[in-house]
Amino acid sequence: MTAPIETTGSQAEAQPEAVLEGVEAKKIEGRSLGQIAWTRFKRDKVAVAGGVIVVLLILIAALSRPLQAMLGLDPNTFNQDLIDANTSLPKGDFGGMSWDHPLGVDPKFGRDILARILEGSWVSLVVAFGATILSNAIGVVLGLVAGYYGGRVDTIVSRLMDTFLAFPLLLFAIAISATLQGGAFGLKGLPLHISVLIFVIGFFNWPYMGRIVRGQTLALREREFIDASRGMGAGGPYVLFKELLPNLVAPIIVYSTLLIPTNIIFEASLSFLGVGIQPPQASWGGMLNDAVDYFQVDPQYMIVPGLAIFITVLAFNLLGDGLRDALDPRSR
Repeated sequence: MTAPIETTGSQAEAQPEAVLEGVEAKKIEGRSLGQIAWTRFKRDKVAVAGGVIVVLLILIAALSRPLQAMLGLDPNTFNQDLIDANTSLPKGDFGGMSWDHPLGVDPKFGRDILARILEGSWVSLVVAFGATILSNAIGVVLGLVAGYYGGRVDTIVSRLMDTFLAFPLLLFAIAISATLQGGAFGLKGLPLHISVLIFVIGFFNWPYMGRIVRGQTLALREREFIDASRGMGAGGPYVLFKELLPNLVAPIIVYSTLLIPTNIIFEASLSFLGVGIQPPQASWGGMLNDAVDYFQVDPQYMIVPGLAIFITVLAFNLLGDGLRDALDPRSR
């Protein structure tokens, strides 16, 4: 039997270096909350797919006019030669689909559906984003004020929220939109219609954002960093917009991405009812309204704008769900 090999103190001390020889030492770096959220978001493939579609939709809406010019399409050009004079329906199968008109043409007038979808995309997104920004601006400010100051201020703002939520919003929106169709505030035509829709949808939807911000503010106002800020002599506006608001960015972003598709549907509904975007300007809701009389004999005309609304709303909802899970993993 061989005797155990004894190691000297210097050899024992040198052993860790021998073990680590050839191994690259990696620097351990801390990650910010944004980097952690981005890592979580990338793991959700469905949310990433929704985000990619949202980015593509925004690019298509922003470049709708150049795309129409590049494809040689015009949303308001009549192509009567493509319409059957006896039935007022497009000639050919699937609503007159061809290389020149990939999605076909509409009945009666023969206008290119692809061009009208592209033209309607920027209208829907402008109204949805504009109304969301207006809702956020009002809801965030009033929610912060109500949650931070509490007492009588909270009571007044909360009752104001309840009052707005009690409005029959759709009927009120129809009444206001119909009243202002002729002209108002020095505007007329498409700028007036878009402005009215942004105001009606955004102004009456702010209580939803206000309630979310108020609830989060009630939870944050008793935290130590708020007490420290007050103890150092910070005034109310400073605490609201420098201390509380940065900690509310995550829920505001998440709810905004979920509010945008709701506003898209609202705009399409008003246009469908004839009190939103007025012809000849193309809009997805207006196209659905025009397709009601033809959906049995030309379903293509209803399917295309319906799919445009469905895909857009679904993409924003998937993105919003992914952002919610990434920014607040406790909500999963």
